[in-house]
Amino acid sequence: WTYDPKRGEYFLHQYSPKQPDLNWENPAVRAAVYKMMNWWMDRGIDGFRMDVITQISKHVDSEGRLPGEVGCQIEDLPAGADGYSSPFPFCSDGPRLDEFLREMRAKVFEGREGYLTVGEAPGISAHRNTYITDPAHSELDMLFLFNHVDIDCENGTKWNPVPLKLTALKRVMAEQQQAVSDAGWASLFFNNHDQPRALSRWGSESSDEMRVRSAKAIAMLLHMHRGTPYVYQGEEIGMTNAHFTRLEQYRDLEALNMFKQRVEEAHIQSAESMMDALARRGRDNSRTPMQWNASKYAGFMPFNVASKNNAEPWISVNPNYVDINAAEQMEDSDSVYAFYKYLIALRHSEPIVSAGSWDLVDADDECVYVFVRELTSDCEKQDGSAETAAESAAKSAAESAENSAESTERMLVMVNMTDSTVPIPTESAKMLQDRTSNAFAGRDVIVTTYDVNHALTSLKNGTLAPWEGIAVTLQ
Repeated sequence: WTYDPKRGEYFLHQYSPKQPDLNWENPAVRAAVYKMMNWWMDRGIDGFRMDVITQISKHVDSEGRLPGEVGCQIEDLPAGADGYSSPFPFCSDGPRLDEFLREMRAKVFEGREGYLTVGEAPGISAHRNTYITDPAHSELDMLFLFNHVDIDCENGTKWNPVPLKLTALKRVMAEQQQAVSDAGWASLFFNNHDQPRALSRWGSESSDEMRVRSAKAIAMLLHMHRGTPYVYQGEEIGMTNAHFTRLEQYRDLEALNMFKQRVEEAHIQSAESMMDALARRGRDNSRTPMQWNASKYAGFMPFNVASKNNAEPWISVNPNYVDINAAEQMEDSDSVYAFYKYLIALRHSEPIVSAGSWDLVDADDECVYVFVRELTSDCEKQDGSAETAAESAAKSAAESAENSAESTERMLVMVNMTDSTVPIPTESAKMLQDRTSNAFAGRDVIVTTYDVNHALTSLKNGTLAPWEGIAVTLQ
């Protein structure tokens, strides 16, 4: 809460004082927001990404008071070890959220076509995502859930990071996928402006080779799920964490505030431990300038143009920009960038990738992430071969019936998430053995992080090389 001397009142801001929480209970406030949104829509934008939109409805008492306000009938939560209580439980997924979102849809988007709405969704479960993104409920098209990017910490805080436990990621992702199997839709992301770089977080920087291979593996793992993948700037070229070592290098308000609260005020974390946590989980890791080329400032801004104030980027460029930049990868067919382009094209060319069902396999394996995509089509098969009318008429009735029957396509996706060569897990190996034809050919490999010949050898040997991903047809 911050005091406003002009009004003589305190106002709530869950984040910066420059970002006050608007009072959506006030119809005039909602009308003003919708007016602003329509102003932009009328100018041709394609939609909105809505920041923490699931926090517009608060849990208040009968007098409209939040916990912590004098006289509030709802008891506040106890303060944490750092001396602060969290407003999130009372500010997320409030009782009027669905009402407000439906009203927004009616006031701003009704009668329009070709737009997209996606909302940042703290406090929203996979089950609630199903409801909100179901078109039948006229709320939002997609939501960004966060439980899958909160799995590698302990004691409920990101400032106590721990190594990734792959089975935990599988469990949370499976929950999200299963929740939208029949209705609603999933947003797929590992990176954004509030998360460290997934490559540094869950991949490998032990060598340049492992960095590139793990970047591809993480990309393949995400993009082969069912849903809409989001690519955050720099992810597509394999940008890494900033690896800052001094507090003065950080610009993020959260990083500076948390260091003050946890180290200097509450004394619950050492300066060394907190600096390590910031290096691993701080948001500035994903906010360094985009690395366009190998020139000074990575091409983010001119470096050879005189300026009155010696302008430079607001935050340091990652020193590895000389080796990791867009210009280096644009014409490299084996680059991380080229692999992302292929994954995106695959989603447009292969219906099973964009529309197939999703089922987890080998859930207990801590090294390999495996799932099956399946798509049943009742469309009549299209035969592109040239034949005479007589030849066509001579086709058997059984073959004709087969061509018009339902066909089911199945694809097994396996991604080794380690620096080591590992065996293909038990269930996956059995699926490969039970395949109608045990012999795999190049056309059976839909995508791989190495190359097709390497993938075929791995399938034959029953192993996966470090950070090797293979998607292969099962029929």
